[in-house]
Amino acid sequence: MKLKVGLLGGGSWGTTVASLTAKNSPTIIWARNQEIVDEINTHHTNTKYLPNAKLTHSLRACISIKETVEDADVIVMGVPSQSLREVLAEAKPHIRPWVPIINLAKGLEISTKMRMTEVIEELMPGHPIGVLTGPNLAKEIHFGKAAAAVIAMVDHSIAQSLQPVFSSGLFRVYTNDDVIGCELGGALKNIYAIATGMGDGSNAGDNTRAAIITRGLAELTRLGIAMGGKKSTFSGLAGMGDLVATCSSAKSRNHHVGFQLGRGKSLEQIISEMNEVAEGVKTTKVVMELAKHYKIDMPIAKEIYKVLYEGNNVNDAFKGLLKYETGSEKEPG
Repeated sequence: MKLKVGLLGGGSWGTTVASLTAKNSPTIIWARNQEIVDEINTHHTNTKYLPNAKLTHSLRACISIKETVEDADVIVMGVPSQSLREVLAEAKPHIRPWVPIINLAKGLEISTKMRMTEVIEELMPGHPIGVLTGPNLAKEIHFGKAAAAVIAMVDHSIAQSLQPVFSSGLFRVYTNDDVIGCELGGALKNIYAIATGMGDGSNAGDNTRAAIITRGLAELTRLGIAMGGKKSTFSGLAGMGDLVATCSSAKSRNHHVGFQLGRGKSLEQIISEMNEVAEGVKTTKVVMELAKHYKIDMPIAKEIYKVLYEGNNVNDAFKGLLKYETGSEKEPG
């Protein structure tokens, strides 16, 4: 018997994942916007978030959270990180016991500094919880380009049972039991995507981008290990893989924010012109608090924070990084 999927969130990644799962399992996607719901059901498109893309015809959209989740065997959370608690709380009375809940958002909750799976666990104790993450640019995956992802869950057998739900064509899904590491890799890399975007927007060059990616990986790995993640995870798809893809692609929302900052636009103007959330903007604020708590040195993240929240510009950020003492590559800084 095929598992029924209820996916909450009609943005580009949520819609892409729903279109993938609909190839394997009966899938309903919930969106807040009635026009998007009607478009998916009538034309099998979501032009606001996935221009020129045709969705799987069997995918059904719904404006009712209750109808989306009440019969689902798997719940997928595809809403932005700062909306997850609110949306899941509304869905909670209608979700059957023990149904697995898989998160897609790559962020941290500002008010609590919690990972998304921690938020889910707090609201839905007793449910198997996991995260689908990796170098997953929605538009490339939707148009069938080869990609790989990780489904991370503590219970390996449940993760294995869900692999066929998400795998499709050239989209390969691996399993991992390091939920903390996989989740942090996905959230933290967005900061460095903003940093590389800033470099690209200001024509800093390929060497600068490579330095930010490699030193950024060292930074996020230090914090990730301090918070309970496994070192090996950060060299895999959820760490280095996601970091490289997001830092190198103009399709990345976080890279876009950085690029526009590098061109001299204000953060307020950039955000106002975007359809979707760039998670790294708010994640940077949380990460600075976590770095202080765990006593982890994160110079790149610190300079990005100053640009986003303290009025510094791109040149200030690069000058600030040059002030840090250069030690061994194996050491912080």
